[in-house]
Amino acid sequence: MSDAERSAPEAGEEIHLPAPSAIPFVCAIGITMAVIGTTISWLISIVGAIIVVYTVMRWIRDTRRDIDALPEEHH
Repeated sequence: MSDAERSAPEAGEEIHLPAPSAIPFVCAIGITMAVIGTTISWLISIVGAIIVVYTVMRWIRDTRRDIDALPEEHH
């Protein structure tokens, strides 16, 4: 049997990709604000920290929802 006659095996499952999101970008902005705020103003640090906490909580919630949507054999 030549290489041309061999067929590739069928795919066993679909590839799961997360939905596009701006959450990582917004989280990075919050981290930057928190760090820069330590030299400029504590108010900027506090706003940055609030943004980081909110985006991380939302990121975790979205990831849990994506994991729950996977087929049962992946759990």
